[in-house]
Amino acid sequence: MSMQESSGVALWRQVADGIERGIADGRFAAGEKLPGEMEIAETYRVNRHTVRRALAALAERGLVRAERGSGTYVEAQRLAYPLRSRTRFSEIVGAGGHEPRGQLIDAGSDVANREIARELGLKIGAPLIRIEAVRLADRTPICVSTTWLSAERFPDAGSVFADVRSMTKLLGHYGVKDYHRASTRITAAIADATDAARLDLPLGRPVLVVDATDVDMLDRPLVTKRSRFAAERVEFLVENS
Repeated sequence: MSMQESSGVALWRQVADGIERGIADGRFAAGEKLPGEMEIAETYRVNRHTVRRALAALAERGLVRAERGSGTYVEAQRLAYPLRSRTRFSEIVGAGGHEPRGQLIDAGSDVANREIARELGLKIGAPLIRIEAVRLADRTPICVSTTWLSAERFPDAGSVFADVRSMTKLLGHYGVKDYHRASTRITAAIADATDAARLDLPLGRPVLVVDATDVDMLDRPLVTKRSRFAAERVEFLVENS
């Protein structure tokens, strides 16, 4: 396939349009790895710089995602993510036919500020455990979360999460058999450099920020968290029950 700029359309745009058509007609399926830069360059008879610019444009539009050291992948369709009284990441992702994964980024000590103390029913300055994690559907990062728990009620929670990679299993380790969502607040923001890197997003992309508190079946606060979801990879479904 030979391309010329005589049409008035830049070469990189012609390459990007060709790849986009391939995504639209199913030649490149959601989650599939695209051919390498050299193969694309040979297919369209352009140089690799042109291919890189085309892929960057597609990434800016949220159609593909580059994984360092691995390649470029077609972005999957948005994950339908119900917000209900019983919200479990692993169940939601699994129901969509994907493999849920959790990766611990960091765990450490913290102290309760006024807002966290109110959410967890603690005194200001009470010792906390803070867990930073990224949640994925298959290979795709969906959200980065910061979770706070009472250090007195959940000692060594960071180490437990590192082993089980699931907040539900972590709580179960401490005898919490079930829990539900007490409150959810959603706002929009632009991903900072750290979150953008963790979510494999270009700088400047939007995230949906979900502040939530979970309680046990006696309505005693368990955890409060702030999750940043890649806006282009998820759609929230607000359910009444």
